[in-house]
Amino acid sequence: MVTARLSTTVDPRNDGGTPLWSIGGIGERTELTEPRDTENWAQPVDVFHVGEVAEGARKGNVEGRKPTGPLQGFGQLWQKTYEVRIPGPTPEEVIATWKVNFGEFWPSYNKFYAPAGGIAPGEVAVIGGGKGPAKITTGVRVIYADERSWSYMTPEGHPWAAIITFSAHESEDGATVARIHLLVRANDPLYEVSFKLYTSRMEDQIWNHTLTQVAAHFGVVSPVVETSVQLVDKKRQWNQFSNIYKNSALRTMLRRDR
Repeated sequence: MVTARLSTTVDPRNDGGTPLWSIGGIGERTELTEPRDTENWAQPVDVFHVGEVAEGARKGNVEGRKPTGPLQGFGQLWQKTYEVRIPGPTPEEVIATWKVNFGEFWPSYNKFYAPAGGIAPGEVAVIGGGKGPAKITTGVRVIYADERSWSYMTPEGHPWAAIITFSAHESEDGATVARIHLLVRANDPLYEVSFKLYTSRMEDQIWNHTLTQVAAHFGVVSPVVETSVQLVDKKRQWNQFSNIYKNSALRTMLRRDR
């Protein structure tokens, strides 16, 4: 079967460590380039398995779900990048603090149920929250983590078929820059409609809030988040229409996420 090739590159501003994900040419198989540090990568799995998480986490939309990256999504393919300058701390200090306090830096209407093992390769977290019509329970799996970055992938039913990378690097003037990089498609037709009407803006609000809170934690006054949005592929993948049957928002509304 002919599919798009998924490849990784590394960020030279991050000593070659942070994986940046891109869609390459057309190939005969899905391909990931050889990782630089194998111990930083999670082992491939067929489905998500939720380990020990905080009380109150609803696992029904996560346990047993298949991983879904941008190749498996339905909607248009977008690349989004958010950055904020944080003078003072090193990239390693920013990432270490961010990992420990990840959920605390989110908006109050979202809940991140961190895995017992923390943000580490192979760990699965449960997510609950949203507001208005976007309330949902879902999760993410950490597929890569090192001292300057980590990446996670979404499961079936999540609003996004995505790989999201959180990283920090040094700018040319020596200040640390914290970054969130998304390569994302809406997972199914309903999510695609929602993306256009509402959830894309809400996603921007979440990550702007997150980076503002990270910067404020390190004493930055009135931090400015820079955002870049690029439409990578305007086509919709109609062969992924059936993703709608795993839609976690619908399952949450019907209380089938227990």
